[in-house]
Amino acid sequence: MTTIKLDPVTRLEGHMKIEVEVDDNKKVIVAKSTGNMFRGFENLLKGRDPRDAVHITQRICGLCPVSHAVASVKAIEASQNFRPTGQARLLRNLIQGGNFLSDHILHFYHLTLMDFIKGPDRSPWYTNANSDMRFSKAAGEKIFQNYLKALEIRRKAHEMVSVFSGKIPHVMSIMPGGVTKTPTEVEVSQYKALLQQVKAFIDNQYYEDVQKIASVYKDYFDIGKGYGNFITFGAFETDGGSEPKMLFRSGRYTNGQYLSVDIEKVTEDSKYAWYEDSQPLSVKASTTSPKLDKAEAYSWIKAPRYMGIPHEAGPLARMWINGDYRKGTSVMDRHVARMLESKKIANALSIWVDQLVPGTQEYNPTMHQTATVKTGEGMGMTEAPRGALVHYTKYANNLIQNYQVVTPTCWNASPMDSSGQVGPLEKALMGVQIKDISNPVELIRIVHSFDPCTACAVHIIDAENTLKSKYIVSTPNPYGLLK
Repeated sequence: MTTIKLDPVTRLEGHMKIEVEVDDNKKVIVAKSTGNMFRGFENLLKGRDPRDAVHITQRICGLCPVSHAVASVKAIEASQNFRPTGQARLLRNLIQGGNFLSDHILHFYHLTLMDFIKGPDRSPWYTNANSDMRFSKAAGEKIFQNYLKALEIRRKAHEMVSVFSGKIPHVMSIMPGGVTKTPTEVEVSQYKALLQQVKAFIDNQYYEDVQKIASVYKDYFDIGKGYGNFITFGAFETDGGSEPKMLFRSGRYTNGQYLSVDIEKVTEDSKYAWYEDSQPLSVKASTTSPKLDKAEAYSWIKAPRYMGIPHEAGPLARMWINGDYRKGTSVMDRHVARMLESKKIANALSIWVDQLVPGTQEYNPTMHQTATVKTGEGMGMTEAPRGALVHYTKYANNLIQNYQVVTPTCWNASPMDSSGQVGPLEKALMGVQIKDISNPVELIRIVHSFDPCTACAVHIIDAENTLKSKYIVSTPNPYGLLK
């Protein structure tokens, strides 16, 4: 039996370690996913004005801050049974949608593509870990040109977001009651022009490059399938009813059945996470109390479960539950679903921006003045690019008493729970055949297909500025240590 450690796993947001055991036939029989960072944002928010959370929680992640802003605002609005107007919903959708497009393009071209093509033999692309590269040099170089083009397109997607939000990352205009920005005709035209360029790249280069990768690496439609259970909280509201319609409706696919989602049935399990809690707790009852010396724990990520069952979140989950893509649940299916989702969102943005009425004020100052509403409790649910996201807030005397965040990577990269069930990413690694244990590219491709983000945290350091956790291992080997 051989143990393979990938620490740190590169080309993702945050610090992550993967450890697997392979048998004599080089097949993975045990897998552990470790989040090597502690997220203390819930504790930072105690005693603060509820409106502060809208901006502070965006610092959880620089890649998907808009979704944190939306979830936080929804939690505050839910605490007062408030719903924003139509133009406010459009503006929020246009801001959040631009962030989705930027993030999906980033994931494929700048975090994942180098798993499948060989980059230039110079920094920062040179690596001694190239393995199983199936494209010819000429074909690889052609795709790499779109890697460079994608940098420009991501900038344009960021500009789209900034038109109505002030800046990105960490947007300024989304607040309880609506959006503080009043769009002008010039800004609407700017957004349309930028969207046209981003959409053209998605419909052509992004679409074609994913198809090329999928055609050459067809075997990855059978690798990294996981549980096949999916969950989504829904995103991009298109009307203001009591049960609003959404571009992506909420729902779950559990053990072969399409079912609804009740947030009260979501729990967080910390038996194998470095927190004091060990039993599954509801989102409202969860705490964020670290316990570094906890026996058997191996991750800073909690284990969210729906009725005790692990579920995968992300583009594949959204597209599967909404009937847009149901061909498979593998590594390559995740990439194809993410690309197709980008096309769907870009098309929707083209419709929504035409529905904007320039000069319309969609900021509700009465709702924003929460000083007149001193007590409340609410859940805010939406989707981040990586999947299902929920914020919970409870406040009294206009000060936060409890705040909890369940992020998409908690769903996907969670450790084992108290029932002995591994997380979705760990499950996807199980049973994988490794061709070369000194260069386990199969593991990297599976991990990257989930687009994990473990940056929702702060390092634990002592006065000497050294890492406290004995579980964090560094190595110059890009794929970690072998034992």
